[in-house]
Amino acid sequence: MKILLDTANLDDIRYFNTYFPIEGVTTNPTILSKEGGDVLAQLKAIRDIIGEDKELHVQVTETEFEKIIEEARLIVDYLGINTVVKIPATDVGLRVTKYLSDRGISVTVTAVLTAAQAMLASNAGASYVAPYISRSENLCADGVGTVADIAKIFEISGTDTKILAASFKTAKEVLDVAVVGCHSATIGSHIMKMLLSHTTTDTSIAGFVRDWEGAFGKTTLLKLLKEKNK
Repeated sequence: MKILLDTANLDDIRYFNTYFPIEGVTTNPTILSKEGGDVLAQLKAIRDIIGEDKELHVQVTETEFEKIIEEARLIVDYLGINTVVKIPATDVGLRVTKYLSDRGISVTVTAVLTAAQAMLASNAGASYVAPYISRSENLCADGVGTVADIAKIFEISGTDTKILAASFKTAKEVLDVAVVGCHSATIGSHIMKMLLSHTTTDTSIAGFVRDWEGAFGKTTLLKLLKEKNK
């Protein structure tokens, strides 16, 4: 499953882009508002960190058809290739998605809460649909089940639209959507770290160090091999 980072924090983006196998960054108006400052400079800095080969998803802020079109085009012009425009799942959003996708601009239809919304977005030409997992669960709906339904619909229809699951509160939710066939997920920094960390892993590593040093002291295999090759 392809993994993207859901943040606009530059320090987090630098860290995860260096150490984790992320394939891009997603933002939205709320995420950008948390960072404040010059939003255009912030987006450009994100692009500079991740490079032109990774995806950067940026959500529109206009609400009228013509203005959304203009905004979307300028977003892509400003941030370059592999920039995906995020459009909310509304009637105007579907119309915009069809218009942009027909003209070669990639669209993520966001704030998806039902398989029906995802199906309509796919029919409109969306590159991605972004179902919200925890928000569905908070409404007593089955967020993971919705992803499973979308995955089945997409498989049967043969669409090129991919699922980009979002809005996670636990690492288990990420694994659950992966198991039911989710293509990609965008994950916040805290959850991303939780996917890797485990106390038993930490104690195992500490045990390796303790046992090695008990037998061989502070030397390492690297040091021994370099000595051997002198």
